[in-house]
Amino acid sequence: MTERDAPSGSPRVGIVGAGAAGVGAAYALRETDADVTILEKSGGVCGRAATRRKHGCRYDHGANYVNATDDRTAELLEDLGRAGLAEIDEPVWTFDAEGTITAGDGRDSKKYTWTEGITQLAKRLLDRTDATVHRRTRVAEIRRDDAGRRPWALVDADGVSHGPFDALLLTPPAPQTAALLRAAAWDDHRREALVDAVESVSYRTIRTIILHYPFGESYPWYGLVNPDREHAIGWLSREECKPGHVPDGESVLVVQMSPEWSTKRYDDPLSAVVDDVADRVATLLDDERYRDPDWADDQGWRYALPDDAVETAPFGGSVGESAEERSLVEDVADAGLYVAGDWVAGEGRVPAALWNGYETGEWIGERVG
Repeated sequence: MTERDAPSGSPRVGIVGAGAAGVGAAYALRETDADVTILEKSGGVCGRAATRRKHGCRYDHGANYVNATDDRTAELLEDLGRAGLAEIDEPVWTFDAEGTITAGDGRDSKKYTWTEGITQLAKRLLDRTDATVHRRTRVAEIRRDDAGRRPWALVDADGVSHGPFDALLLTPPAPQTAALLRAAAWDDHRREALVDAVESVSYRTIRTIILHYPFGESYPWYGLVNPDREHAIGWLSREECKPGHVPDGESVLVVQMSPEWSTKRYDDPLSAVVDDVADRVATLLDDERYRDPDWADDQGWRYALPDDAVETAPFGGSVGESAEERSLVEDVADAGLYVAGDWVAGEGRVPAALWNGYETGEWIGERVG
């Protein structure tokens, strides 16, 4: 085992995951003395807010946009710079189990991405920090040394040790966080309480299918959503509505299938499902041309969206009403362990994860700074 991160005199914070929550925490810590290290298992940043390029097209195949209907998100996007920031003008409409499309209610009126893709959110935030990001680094083990000045360490899948850290923040989806906690080398009653709370969060599985067509079509909407969750398609959107994503005269549809369909067909190869998805799209849009895409792509999101939040509040500085919950919050913080994410906030949107991470980062800064 080797030590990748040399000790320093400043407080040291380890963050697992470079999704919106992890990056938000690092951003909150940017003006403190904390030395921040992020370990990210994939090759990119921003987690489920992901962008991919193929055949001259760019598409956001996880979270589709950043909703900026709240003032602080709108202000943050402005602060990060308008260069490359792309507003999606067309609205989101709805459709029911029978495929009947109706106009939406305008709730998602301020929708943003970037010409280079939604991952720009994390990239621009990280550019304003001194955080060290180790990509393609999967955390295999959490270790706790109560005798050490900095009690936390992480061991990756290659056996490399990272740390030690004064504070440790876990931001993966709840099932992955629970697995890390369950296997953590930390013999403490607080670990069991954390695991029980984290495991209470259920998730929806979603498989995204990307369909490309050598033609463009005009519609009065950008996206279609099935709010009653009774259609095999849960979401369909047009990447050509985003500046810089799709060449003129072409179309890229992002089709996110329902949790029921996605769970059933999750492990099927793309070649085995693309015709079914394209047929359903053609039926929904009442246009036979959509049965024949000229290329396709896919991405499975086993832990796409949380159905609820943690049942208790031992996280992120959110103190519950009971004395027991307040004590658990303080106990966990006193141990230097934190979690953050959309499943802590209880809302499966990028700003919810971002600001939950940011607020947790502020709390960490107050305690270790």
